[in-house]
Amino acid sequence: MDRLQALDAESRATRARTEQLIELAKKGLPQMFAHGAFVHTVRELKTASGRSVRAEGDSLRYAANVASGLAFVDEDVQRHILEGATAADLALNCARRAEKSKDPGAVALCAWAAAEVADVYAKPLLKRLTALLESEETIATVDCSWTLIAALAARHLGDTEHLSTLAANRLMGGQGATGLFPHMLPAVSNGRLRAHIGCFADQVYSTQGLARLSVAKNDPTALAAAEASGGRIAHLQGPAGQWWWHYDTRDGSVVEGYPVYSVHQHAMGPMALLDLREAGGTDHMKSVAKGLRWLDEHPEVDVPMVSEEDGVIWRKVARREPKKAVRAISALTTGLKRGFHLPGLDIMFPPSRVDYECRPYELGWLLYAWLSGGVVERLRNGAVRGGR
Repeated sequence: MDRLQALDAESRATRARTEQLIELAKKGLPQMFAHGAFVHTVRELKTASGRSVRAEGDSLRYAANVASGLAFVDEDVQRHILEGATAADLALNCARRAEKSKDPGAVALCAWAAAEVADVYAKPLLKRLTALLESEETIATVDCSWTLIAALAARHLGDTEHLSTLAANRLMGGQGATGLFPHMLPAVSNGRLRAHIGCFADQVYSTQGLARLSVAKNDPTALAAAEASGGRIAHLQGPAGQWWWHYDTRDGSVVEGYPVYSVHQHAMGPMALLDLREAGGTDHMKSVAKGLRWLDEHPEVDVPMVSEEDGVIWRKVARREPKKAVRAISALTTGLKRGFHLPGLDIMFPPSRVDYECRPYELGWLLYAWLSGGVVERLRNGAVRGGR
């Protein structure tokens, strides 16, 4: 049963809506592609004659994300979006660019895409990631998770055993007793009053990486670690399906829920929990479907988060606050005393602001989350070549 079929068994209406979102991603990505690369974002632009979206910047990370997602659509769609190129062409271009990047996250994503999309062992990138982890320098949890996934994706192409062991040990060594992961590894490098904080991305990519590790190496310890983190975020999911943003790794509670990001709802949450399910872990499809429904049934605001006209899903619902004030206050108060939140913050800073932008990785991950069913099984069989 593929992922959309499994979703259909939970909610036929949610499956139908997800298929619409997949088509929206195909429609929206071309406006984000320019000069052989993907922009950083498209942002709403209001004009005297109406409204449009404006492309801004450039992102190597996001290009690699999109390459991974596009590998699972028909080649003619890939060529339409990429102006004649394929997802494999994009992945290889990203790998070449990453050789000059100083961003370990971009290096890991590009090594992952090169292996999974183009079936290429990106030796310079994997060598740099190995050196980083051998140095025991601080590394972001997300970057470490991507490194693990890249090593697993490339294991049938070359020797990545040492790298995957380094990344897995760093991840599992940093996991809290409640199953949650801090933002940095080691956690103390995030600052004494923020060492207990982990964001949603830290949880989902760690869950995904460890679920894949459990399959690739038949490792029940890795599966248990993925179960703990995936199960905890599912337990903490909001009443309307919100995937909350900041967590306390010590007691497994929510530090600050907002912003709620659309990509968490339609792509990142599903991507991790579906990998966990396919690795033999708990089936969290009810939570996945509930998270998807938030896109259309969000209690925070009364405006649509999905714009069919613009080919985008607006980025997030956030608080009306100065300079992320509530996150900073909540990190401080919970750092001083577990579970302590200043009363009245929800009233003073309501979550009523929509961020009218959309980034390429959000649509790339949407495609990957729902079309990449089978990658875990191929990993079990020794190879993870993506695509159709």
